[in-house]
Amino acid sequence: MTRSRDFWTIAYSEDSVMSIYGRSLLAAGLLAAYLCVGTRAQESDPKLTGIDFILDTYVRDGMVYYRALKTERARLDAYVASLAAAPVGQQSKDTQLAFWLNAYNALVLRTVIDHYPIQGRSADYPAKSIRQIPGAFERLTHRVAGRMLTLDQIERTVLPDFHDPRVYFGLGRGAVGGGRLRSEPFAGARLETQLAETANECITRAQCVHIDREADKVEANAIFSWREKEFVDAYAAGAVSAFANRSPIERAVLAFVSPKLLTIEKEFLARNTFQVAYKPFDWTLNDLTGRGGR
Repeated sequence: MTRSRDFWTIAYSEDSVMSIYGRSLLAAGLLAAYLCVGTRAQESDPKLTGIDFILDTYVRDGMVYYRALKTERARLDAYVASLAAAPVGQQSKDTQLAFWLNAYNALVLRTVIDHYPIQGRSADYPAKSIRQIPGAFERLTHRVAGRMLTLDQIERTVLPDFHDPRVYFGLGRGAVGGGRLRSEPFAGARLETQLAETANECITRAQCVHIDREADKVEANAIFSWREKEFVDAYAAGAVSAFANRSPIERAVLAFVSPKLLTIEKEFLARNTFQVAYKPFDWTLNDLTGRGGR
């Protein structure tokens, strides 16, 4: 269930036929529904209560109400604090991976609100980009599961151990160019379904892969090149034989996207005359503030 402040607004006019008593009952019903949703994570996995609420409340279609999150940051700060000594090593592999994905995404959210509104310094990135925060990925450290790690270290040294490159499109990098930040946390029991949804959704978004038949080109997200080894290891062998003469990473990209393409797109690829190029990553902040939201 998605919620916003509009959820709590009961509009009425002077000629409304709804009685005060009726409105009170409706408000009580809405409150009960909210409380029910708010406790769903606690009933299934208490560790996810904080991040479940945060993502459900402040994330819409991958965009974030950063201003509201900064104002109401207590839950996020408490969740991030809980990561420091989390005994993740005792959990199943899927639960561990879900933990690291949620930790990364929460740390990105906190990094942004710690510096929000972001002031542009470098001409290399959009003015309000997370990349305008000095060392956001490569220098700022966070204590997670008893380790001091940067965001880059989580991505480059922790996540590769799980041998599933779909995770790189599950990372909310604070930018519109990456995978879409989900409005729910990853959970060990549902991880395979969630990662499959993440991969399938990526294929349908131009930020991930864009097939330009007129230009005879396949444009792939820069994430494929950043994590080339992981994608090659997981997908290159699955490419059709017609692509045998292409580079390993091209075969990996094509194998990754092919299952969900439209027939006309598959026919285009079958001609095998196209060029594969990487799209410049769009580091524009995924900020929903001021876009008809909070």
